[in-house]
Amino acid sequence: MRPLRLAATLLVGAPAGLAAQGAGIEVGRYFQGDDWTTFRIGLERPLLGPLSVVFYGTHLRAASDTGERLWGGGADLALFRDVGHGPYVVGGIGGGFATNAAKDLWGSWSAGAGYQVGPLSVFSLAAEARWRELTPGARHGLELALRLGAAFGGRSAGATGREPAPAGSPAPVPLTTIGALAAGATTTDSVVATAAAAMGTAYRLGGTTAAGFDCSGLIQYAYAQHGIALPRTSAEQARAGVQVDRRLDALRPGDILTFSNSGGPVTHVGLYVGDGRFVHSATGGVQLSRLGPDDPYGKWWWARWVGARRVAGEGER
Repeated sequence: MRPLRLAATLLVGAPAGLAAQGAGIEVGRYFQGDDWTTFRIGLERPLLGPLSVVFYGTHLRAASDTGERLWGGGADLALFRDVGHGPYVVGGIGGGFATNAAKDLWGSWSAGAGYQVGPLSVFSLAAEARWRELTPGARHGLELALRLGAAFGGRSAGATGREPAPAGSPAPVPLTTIGALAAGATTTDSVVATAAAAMGTAYRLGGTTAAGFDCSGLIQYAYAQHGIALPRTSAEQARAGVQVDRRLDALRPGDILTFSNSGGPVTHVGLYVGDGRFVHSATGGVQLSRLGPDDPYGKWWWARWVGARRVAGEGER
């Protein structure tokens, strides 16, 4: 229980601004000398675009009964781990105190890569390989680990995947600038207005109500308010309606935009509102983002945009 108590102390003492949106537990093997068993538990949140930060508590135990015991904590940076399944890179530093050792203090750095499967509901599984340098003694070796992750409040996730907002994403804009209804408004105008009215609502994994939405929950909710039933998940919504050409000039307000990480399955959806903009639930809640290859913000989403679907009939313009 000692490593768990130490980890809890370190995590409670993490910077107040961490506002953790995920957690992870890792168990691994560090192939150095007699080999070590490694344990790590941490809190994670998106930092900038596909970059996330983790603060963790850790325990390393040498294989022999009388071997060294290392206790402490540290911080990792992970690139692309917060965007669903697929490969990612990770690295960080750590340190703390030692028992059954020649020195009382230790430090290390590590860098490597992993592959994540998920999310599976709110959970994800990953395998990691790192090169670790450990002091004192200039010891180094390969570390292999398995990681179980969990997402909670505020994470940028769809029902089947996660998609963080790009760094510097535009702030939500007033409803009067999009989706405002006029005489003769169509069903899709009303859908857009409903989604726009939700801007600023918190992100909630699995959320389908005004108390909080995930990406596909927002789209399903906006259409349901006007009598159109949609499937629940991002992947299912990516097959709803009819396909629309992947061109900005082919889009109409109310079209469902689909996004994917690295060309894999659809992991995120948004509602097109016109003028190259779309409403979606991502990091920071329901917000307005731009889509375009030359826009400093929109090109992040443009690179992940894989398609569009039109749900309302051809007469809804």
